[in-house]
Parts: sequence; structure tokens; C-alpha cells
Amino acid sequence: MFSKTIKIPEPEEVKTTMPLTPSQAKLKAERDKEIADVITGNGHRLLVIVGPCSAHDIKPVLDYTERLGKLADKLKDRLVIVPRLYTNKPRTKGVGYKGMFSQPDPSKKEDILQGIYAIRELNLKSMDASGLTAADEMLYPENYPYLDDLLSYHAVGARSAENQMHRLVSSGIDVPVGIKNPMSGSVPVLLNSIYAAQSGQTFKMGAWQIETSGNRLAHAILRGKVDEYGNDIPNFHYETVIRVAEGYKESGLANPAVIIDANHSNSGKRFKEQIRICEEVMQNRLYNQTFREIVKGFMIESFIEEGSQTENKVYGKSITDPCLGWDDTRKLLEDIASKV
Repeated sequence: MFSKTIKIPEPEEVKTTMPLTPSQAKLKAERDKEIADVITGNGHRLLVIVGPCSAHDIKPVLDYTERLGKLADKLKDRLVIVPRLYTNKPRTKGVGYKGMFSQPDPSKKEDILQGIYAIRELNLKSMDASGLTAADEMLYPENYPYLDDLLSYHAVGARSAENQMHRLVSSGIDVPVGIKNPMSGSVPVLLNSIYAAQSGQTFKMGAWQIETSGNRLAHAILRGKVDEYGNDIPNFHYETVIRVAEGYKESGLANPAVIIDANHSNSGKRFKEQIRICEEVMQNRLYNQTFREIVKGFMIESFIEEGSQTENKVYGKSITDPCLGWDDTRKLLEDIASKV
């Protein structure tokens, strides 16, 4: 049984209340081009999407992105760094914490109206604090318009990669969309998702018939897979990446690109393994030209304090998946940059 409780304002109404400033709009345009240039192969820099598994608390997230902005400026000749501001991210079982969009205060029940304003506040303040625009996961396609003027990168999760609405909405986004391989790890399904996102589409969204021209910046994220027994199986290794490269060539898709998600099933959520995984990938880029050309960067889960917690008691510590701490993150990004 459905029960209507709170009327949610339309995206344009929210944007009017909390608009971009001219300087923020300028930053957004510049960042969009920088990130798109990595995906299209224009230049030598790598893309690194890095930050908390979920952005659950504005103050430590802004502290983190401010640090990240200073590091990004230091490494800007080799890396394009994008903060993860994942505001829709719930706990895996979908029970308990639902993400800032739904639950702006993790200690209280859902309040979507306040959540919408909280996530815009977070993104606007983060831009000012860090000089960077952010990435978010498009968990709910209908929520995309509330942040479409702020974000420079969107991710489609493994459980959403086969969902038709995610594919259709991705086809109308004008910044890069990274689509994760499905939980099964199927490369053909991953490539089909990218094909749909790169193609023009017609579909219903809200009260409108929507037409899109396709997003040629849609690309692959390899996050590992899960077998029928629940075992994590990594897929960041040379053989899988080359298979994806061959699939891109056979499919005729635009802008072949792979981002390696160093956590999730690639690490078995053993967050420290992200360091080793990034090192192995950087070594493989040295020895094979195809591997080097298609691997465009990394997705890394990181926060101020390493690990995770079940309640929001420790400042700057994840309340969802465990993350690298700041010191390890800084060293890792500096190491990646030294090998570009």
C-alpha cells in the first residue's frame, strides 16, 4: 500500500532556490572538459574518482574534499581528481541508512525533502572548498535532475547496469557516465549497457516523453564480480581488461575506456588491498600498449579515517563500506601520479 506523505518540489524549483554562482558555473564547464578529455584520450592524464563510500556527514566530507583539492592541484599535470560525493548510497541490504538524499541525518528517519537541499548544499560548498566538481552514483534515475548542473561524472552501479531506465537516462547525460560490470561479471552485458547509453533513445520520464542523442562518453568500470556462492572474484587483471578492449573494438563503441574500481569485489572489500591493486594496474600499463590506452583511471574508496563504523561516532569514518584513510590515500595518489 502506498501513502503520499510529503510533496517534493520539482528540480527547477530547487535549483532556483540554491543556484550555481557564475564562478561555480565556470568551474563546472572547465571540469567537464578536463574529465571528458581523459575519457576521449585527449592527453596523457589519468582520472581518479576518490572519496567516501557514502557522503553521510557534510562537515567531514567538506574537510576531506578541501584536502583533496590541494592534492589535486599539486598533481594536476598527471591526474584529474574527482571527489566521490555519493549522496544516494545506502547500505547494501537496503535496510538502515539510505544515503544523504533520503536520510540527511543518519541518526533520524528518512526526510527526502531536507535531503534534496542537503545534497545541493554539500556539492555547492564542496566546489568552493576544493575547486573541484564531483561524482555521484545514479542509484535512482529520477533523482538525477536535482544535481545535473553540479556533477561532472555519474556512475551506474553493478546492480543497476542491466536496468533499462539507467541505460536510457545515461544516454541523455552530457558528461561521462561510468557503467559498472554487472554482479555476474558478464562482459557482453557490460558492453550492451554502454551501447544503449551511447545510442539515442526515446522514453518516458516523469510526465514527459524524452528524446536523447546518446552519450559517447559512457564507458566501463570494472569492479569485480560475485559467483553463485557469494565469493568475490576480481576482474582488474590484464586478461579481463584486454577482453573488454577486444569487445569495444568488435562493438564499434566510441571512446574505449575502462576505469578500475579498486574496492568492492576486486578487493573483497579489504580496503587496504586498493593500494596493491592500483600498483598492479599501473605496472600492466607499462607492458602493453592496448592496456595502457584503454585504462583511463581508478575509482578508490577513501575517507579521513580508515575502515568503517556502524554508527556515526568517529569523525570522517565511513558508515558503509570500509575506506582507506587520508594518509594512505595521499601516498597512493602521489604514487599513481609518479607512474603516469
